Parts: sequence; structure tokens; C-alpha cells
Amino acid sequence: MEINYLEVGENLRLAYRHRSGRGPTIVFLPGYMSDMDGGKATALDAWAESEGRAMLRFDYAGCGLSGGDFDVQTLHNWRGDALAMIDEVLEGPVVLVGSSMGGWLMLLVALARPDRVVGLVGIAAAPDFTSWGFTEEQKLTILREGRLEEPSPYGGQPYVTTRAFWESAEALRLMFAPLELDCPVHLLHGLADADVPWEWSLEILKRLRSADVQLSVVKEGDHRLSRDSDLALLIATVKVLLERSTS
Repeated sequence: MEINYLEVGENLRLAYRHRSGRGPTIVFLPGYMSDMDGGKATALDAWAESEGRAMLRFDYAGCGLSGGDFDVQTLHNWRGDALAMIDEVLEGPVVLVGSSMGGWLMLLVALARPDRVVGLVGIAAAPDFTSWGFTEEQKLTILREGRLEEPSPYGGQPYVTTRAFWESAEALRLMFAPLELDCPVHLLHGLADADVPWEWSLEILKRLRSADVQLSVVKEGDHRLSRDSDLALLIATVKVLLERSTS
């Protein structure tokens, strides 16, 4: 699908792929150091095409095909990127699908645009991970040295966490108060997730104000939830939520 670009600042363009079709528009929010061409995003987009559904995928600044330096990005910046996509590229209601860190952004965006967001699907959603996802030694390294590099368990480039990102994320923590959202929410989490404990999705469920919240756990699912059976569950979940949001 054709790549388009949205100007969001001086010399900064965000890459996106927008598929027109029946709404609400599905908006995929990738995880940390991920992009719009990951397995879950492309599988969901292929389904959207087959069903004539509208969908938007995009890369945060500093990631994938978007411009910008990754090392200067913050969670606040990426929240702004997601809001810019909804405000400037799309019209009408949206359903947000957030993976890992994208699940944190999903909640932040829904709280900022409750009039536009009509449903949420979280995949191993990881709000506040800067608080609980690092050891005290790792936090001290980030603060003292300005960055932390760790090998990725999935291969490829190491995970880099900068002080700017960490401090921004700490300022955007959510899990100390009720999440005042009323739209339908469905959370997916693998019991074998070694990165984000599945109980964290249960905590999200408890804090959501909405009465329409479901949690599906996958017994042997890992953090990525990218096996064929996991992708089928994701698609089925999004399909049901879209139908509920328009009923």
C-alpha cells in the first residue's frame, strides 16, 4: 500500500499507510522500537482489506520510515504523533489497537480524545513500564549516563532507553488513579509473557471505568502474541469490538 507522509514539525515527516473503507477506522499503535510493518499490524491490515474496513498504520518519529532521531524521542512526542494522525489524517470514530508500549499510548490517546475513540484493543499493554520494567540499577544508569543499552531478546538492534524518554514516560504514568474511559475495551495477554506480566492487564481492567471490559489470556502466548493462532484471536477480537462499537 502507498506510503504517505504527514508534516508534524520543521523537517519532520511521519510515514503512514491509510486504507479507506468502512469505519470506525482501526489505528494500530506499535510497541517500543517497532514499526507499522510488524506481523500483527500487517495481519490486521490484510484482514481489514478483505473486509473493506478502514485502517491506519504509521511510524512514530525516529522509527521505521518516519523522519527524526530516535534518541531524542519521548513518550510525549509519540503521543503527539498518534494524536496528529487522528486529528489531521482521519475523520470520524476510531478503534485503537495498541501493542505493548502502544497499549500505554492507546490509553493516553483515548483519554485525550474520548469523543473520537470508540473502542480499545490492548495486546500485552504496558502502561507505566518505566516504573516497573527496570531494576533500580538500570534506572540509575539511565539517570547518570543518559541512556541504557540492552540486547534485544528478539535479535537485531539493542534496546535503547534514553533519559529524555524515561523522564517523559514517568510524567505520563496512569496506573495510580482510575482510567476514566467508557468505551468497550478488550485486553489480550499471554501467560508466558516474560516482558509484561499478564497480571498487569488485570490491573488495567480494574482501573478502567468502562463496564464493557474483557481480558483474554493465552496459556502459551509470549509477549509478541504473533503465532497464527494469536493473530486469529486478535482479528476476531477486533472484529467483535468493531461490531459492538457500531451497534
